[in-house]
Amino acid sequence: MIETDIIIIGAGPTGLFAVFEAGLLKLKCHLIDGLPQPGGQLTELYPKKPIFDIPGYPSVGAAELIDNLMEQIKQFQPGFTLNEVAETVEKLEDGTFIVTTNKGTKHHGKAVAIAGGLGSFEPRKPELENLAFYEDKGVEYFVKKPEMFAGKKIVIAGGGDSALDWSIFLADVAAEVHLVHRRNEFRGALDSVEKVQALKNQGKINMLTPGEIVELKGSDKLESVVVDIEGEKREIACDYFIPLFGLTPKLGPIADWGLEIEKNAIKVNNALDYQTNIPGIYAIGDVNTYPGKLKLILCGFHEATLMCQSVYNMLNPGKKFVLKYTTVSGINGFDGTRKEAEKAVVKSID
Repeated sequence: MIETDIIIIGAGPTGLFAVFEAGLLKLKCHLIDGLPQPGGQLTELYPKKPIFDIPGYPSVGAAELIDNLMEQIKQFQPGFTLNEVAETVEKLEDGTFIVTTNKGTKHHGKAVAIAGGLGSFEPRKPELENLAFYEDKGVEYFVKKPEMFAGKKIVIAGGGDSALDWSIFLADVAAEVHLVHRRNEFRGALDSVEKVQALKNQGKINMLTPGEIVELKGSDKLESVVVDIEGEKREIACDYFIPLFGLTPKLGPIADWGLEIEKNAIKVNNALDYQTNIPGIYAIGDVNTYPGKLKLILCGFHEATLMCQSVYNMLNPGKKFVLKYTTVSGINGFDGTRKEAEKAVVKSID
């Protein structure tokens, strides 16, 4: 039996940052993840993808962000159960929990934080007759190794952030980049749309809108795609076709835990602490839903912070917690009493 304060299900960026916030409160964490390494989607699906909305980083690679988070939490010595899926949860009479994985590993904790991102997932695939034949023969659903596209002719389909971000990134890597979207308007960030438009004006991206891929061609591997542009079909020679239409999320075993689910996400009380309908079980990051929810890493960090505060208060009833800045307290700060906080502030002023 693995003993800890908070059992965190999901070792993506939100789960990892929760370890840091818990550590500031002297709470121990153990993380469970079905992948063989920490990082969630960022390391498994697109480790080289640039991320532009992390405070303090104009741009940071997905894998680099995970490396930095791992370095940040190393001092708190979290435990990891990797390559195993959290299968069942049992709430004991004393209010604590036992989470058991698909391999029988048991974890005993005082609270559970579900930070499973989109859960298990698979790419949304376009409905093309011969799509399966070209998978791994020119059709790629993720960009794990951008260097493999160096000097190649690329066709990207999609209108969201991933399609825009990879079009921007690969414009300086590939020989040709064609971006196909069925509408003239894009769903991604305005800044990314403006960058794509600028690259189009520079001749680095060929934008085909409104357009839709209707056919793939090639004998042994992909050689070209056929695009329908307002009824006119055009064949484009290419080495790779990358359809980026998002992911189909699946909660997996978590869906059977008695949690309140809405549109494949876990409903939480965002007015307080991101707790679910089961007291002591929280959901943070992309896995949760509430009015006004934004699926951003930044929002997951915020939710993780409030979750940890809630767990601290739950485990220390009647003990006054005084929030203060780490610039005052440092990482190994204080025990949560007002007296120590005041001492630290006076010392910093002196």
